[in-house]
Amino acid sequence: MDFTFTEEQQAAVEAARAVFSDVAPDRTPSPALTPGAVAEDIDRQLWNELARTDLLGLTLSPAHGGVGLDPIALCLVLRESAKVLARIPLLESCAVATAVQRYGGSTLAAELLPRAGRGELILTVGANGRSGHDPAELAVTARPYGENGKSAENGASAEHSGWVLDGVQSAVPWAQAADWIAIPAHTAGGRPVLALLPRTRDGVTLADQVSTSGERLAEVRLDGARVAAHELIDAPGCWEWLRSLLTTGTCALALGLGERVLAMTAEYTGKREQFGFPVATFQAVAVQAADRYIDLRAMEATLWQAAWRISSDAGGPLPTAADVAVAKIWASDGVRRVVQTAQHLHGGFGADTDYPLHRFHAWAKQIELSLGPAAAHEEALGDLLAAHPLG
Repeated sequence: MDFTFTEEQQAAVEAARAVFSDVAPDRTPSPALTPGAVAEDIDRQLWNELARTDLLGLTLSPAHGGVGLDPIALCLVLRESAKVLARIPLLESCAVATAVQRYGGSTLAAELLPRAGRGELILTVGANGRSGHDPAELAVTARPYGENGKSAENGASAEHSGWVLDGVQSAVPWAQAADWIAIPAHTAGGRPVLALLPRTRDGVTLADQVSTSGERLAEVRLDGARVAAHELIDAPGCWEWLRSLLTTGTCALALGLGERVLAMTAEYTGKREQFGFPVATFQAVAVQAADRYIDLRAMEATLWQAAWRISSDAGGPLPTAADVAVAKIWASDGVRRVVQTAQHLHGGFGADTDYPLHRFHAWAKQIELSLGPAAAHEEALGDLLAAHPLG
């Protein structure tokens, strides 16, 4: 088997490293010292630079002005972004755009994708539902809207009119900076759908929330918000595929963050001396660092397995969701162990707000819980194993 990345994927990594090389993790105020959000907006300078280097259209086809690569390439770039705590909706915008390209109609794709690839339009998605514990699509209802201005009855088609959304999606990332928001919802028959609508549309209100990492989130409340027929994607599997891509992208962020933190720990323990020797030479320190290196390699292997399943639609003994669950289990538990060990080996220096490690710790906690902690994915994996017995 050949596990190497393609030349195009490796070129995307090199381009990303060049862009992120000028980004400092402490470019914004520390979340430990800032009441509320650390900033009102995303890093627009970085966003424009990513657009200039075509990294925002990485997974879009050339027909939409993109590069035409797969989700594996996106995960490679996300991995690099996490090493500098890049404050941009790269995962959300690219994932939604890719889902629109894969499942949406030509009208919606033409309206959104070229502008998203050029960085002129930012997309985000509500994936947490009302509480973060129940499926996100259950938090919002979508009902057909008839041409006569009344709700369609008896399942009447909304093909020539539109839909009405009611409900709440909490903790929507970067919502205040986004131009369009993707909202998972369910129809009267329980079918999951994905609606896309502008942030400023009537019936959409945003209430500020703040993440563990100090970034702005929003509770998006939908009160009779209308979407046109072409703005709602009801293709089977659309929301499930998008959620899998978002989860896998979160695993890529966890891996990049963990790698940077372990490198910081290696540098610090290599210089810090006790009894005349670097603490890195002490067996207790070396063993802990080695355990975290093993965590990172397991996170990497499971990440690329999940990304490959999503990119290739390859079959297997279990559905793709099982590989995604395994990757998120390792990512959530692994990144938590990495930052905890880093804090321990740094001693009190790790909590110094003049040193960026505490920022990585806050981001790691946010990533660990985003789209479900390890326990939630262990439960999902158990359900999949029960439904698809092996052997």
